[in-house]
Amino acid sequence: MTFNNRFIYSMFSACILLASCNKDVLDRPQLTAATDDNYWRNESDVRLYANAFYSNYFVGYNTSSTVDYTPLRGYTFNDDVTGKSVQSNFESTVPSSRGSNLETAAWLAQYAGPNWDFAWVRKSNILIDRLQTKAQANLTTEAYNHWMGVARFFRAFEYTRLVQVFGNVPYFDKDVKDDELDLLYKDRDDRGSVMDKVYDDCVFAMQNIRSDDGKQNLNKYIAAAFISRFMLFEGTYEYYHGISNERAKKYLELAVQAAEVVMNSNKWSFGSDFKSLFASDNLSGNPEVLLYRIYDAALTVTHGIGSYSNGTETVGVDPNLALVKSFICNDGNVWQNSPNPKAGTFTIKDLDVTRDPRFEASFIDRPLSTSSTLLYGYKFASRQAITYIGSAYPPAWGGFTNTSDAPVMRLAEVVLNWIEAKAVLAQHLGGTAVTQADLDKSINAIRNRPLDAEASAKGVTKTVALQLAALPNDPARDADVPALIWEIRRERRMEFVFEYSRLLDLKRWKKIQYMNFGADGDDHYFGPWVNIPVEMPSLLVKSYENILKVRKENGDIVTYNGSNSSAMVGFFRAPNASNRLSFDDKVYMSPVGQTQINEYKDKGYTLTQTANW
Repeated sequence: MTFNNRFIYSMFSACILLASCNKDVLDRPQLTAATDDNYWRNESDVRLYANAFYSNYFVGYNTSSTVDYTPLRGYTFNDDVTGKSVQSNFESTVPSSRGSNLETAAWLAQYAGPNWDFAWVRKSNILIDRLQTKAQANLTTEAYNHWMGVARFFRAFEYTRLVQVFGNVPYFDKDVKDDELDLLYKDRDDRGSVMDKVYDDCVFAMQNIRSDDGKQNLNKYIAAAFISRFMLFEGTYEYYHGISNERAKKYLELAVQAAEVVMNSNKWSFGSDFKSLFASDNLSGNPEVLLYRIYDAALTVTHGIGSYSNGTETVGVDPNLALVKSFICNDGNVWQNSPNPKAGTFTIKDLDVTRDPRFEASFIDRPLSTSSTLLYGYKFASRQAITYIGSAYPPAWGGFTNTSDAPVMRLAEVVLNWIEAKAVLAQHLGGTAVTQADLDKSINAIRNRPLDAEASAKGVTKTVALQLAALPNDPARDADVPALIWEIRRERRMEFVFEYSRLLDLKRWKKIQYMNFGADGDDHYFGPWVNIPVEMPSLLVKSYENILKVRKENGDIVTYNGSNSSAMVGFFRAPNASNRLSFDDKVYMSPVGQTQINEYKDKGYTLTQTANW
């Protein structure tokens, strides 16, 4: 059985069999003893149950119009994108409720993670319990250890998500029964103790999950790739937030080790152009992709992420000038220091040929009014898709009928997790110094990806290698961030634009203040340099009077008044864009709802509120 739509995304039978889907964790019926006793007969039974985890954790582009954990439409709360009018605010008060007992619980876009919900923890604990009490006698030792590794991996995945959102959370290492009230209503455990348990689960998973369990099934390498993500987050969070250097070192060392499991296997390489990773109908032969999600119209399993990259659909928040300025020039310099005379013009066409190739592959090469900033992201649509702008789209690039495969885990993330973990260990925690060979295996290997024919025809060229002895001198670098780590962070920003990582990266680096867009001249309010009369004359209408604005090179803001069309050349300002309300450090973690606190109180227990809320 493989990770495809026929088997993975319709796994309701296992859930129904074990009465674990959509049931109230605190008030659930007992498992049907006869059914449960007759299950767990062989590996097929175990696999059927385990496969139900895939669509929750290996989300890809999700399905239909669902935005949970999806790139582009789900991860819209970060400093890379700007909308018209007031930017979305951080949460400022404790919600009435922030909990669920369902496997279908809503996710929290402003925290890039799950609700206060332990249904998936319970699901993994059920699998662990049944392996121990029912299935073990029917499995070989190797099979038992493999499936125990799978169960513990998914438990680690869920707890990583919960900790990223809430910090301290109650840790459950068993399927808690209805009458075990002291366990059901236990207060939060310290995040460090929870993540130590996650660490143990990750180590066990890497040691016991099979190297090959069939195409598109979870294996040691896929698990290790995700573990490098989990441990990088927590290791850097612990360090930058001053929680525990000891734990930070421990977690980052595992991040390095996990990444090296993948890298040293030599099973994957950077043999694909960037665009093909996100807009291909079939990723089965892509050498960079460890795991992908298959979409198939015949099975009515489709998505809409490609449509929201097609040039016509409106996302609502779009790439801003601050993001644009973060892209390295293809000569290896930041734009301020590049000798290329076009490096500082900021027209989209000049950006295409002066910046790292990922810029051209991620943004449409002309200004479009369907973007708040006129810079339209099309990372997840093919080059063919945007030829339909102004006409009817085929199902592959219109509506929610897209069938492009979604990369779930790829080599670029593994090597960027690896090089950052190594750099933080070296800079701050006594680790071995990063070498040029390390950069060549990570950042420079990514930069050496092949270019597709269309990009080459435009004049796009590969970015030169990053040299440890000559790191870019970026005047925008934060004083508290060493130059090497700054460049690693830049590489993540270019590589993962519109994907899962930006808000989580800001949180773990303790840089949430980047979300404060500041005064009117802040680059976050602007898009690229546009000649409105030539490129966007449709905006020179009465309805845009006193709204349409551009910023000149000297910083002056010019407002369209109906008679100054020729002056409307400059950095385009997102219409009426303004800053979000002020916020403080409490927004790093989500509060728990008052309903959940009262529920504990009604049972005679205490649920502690998140710090500072």
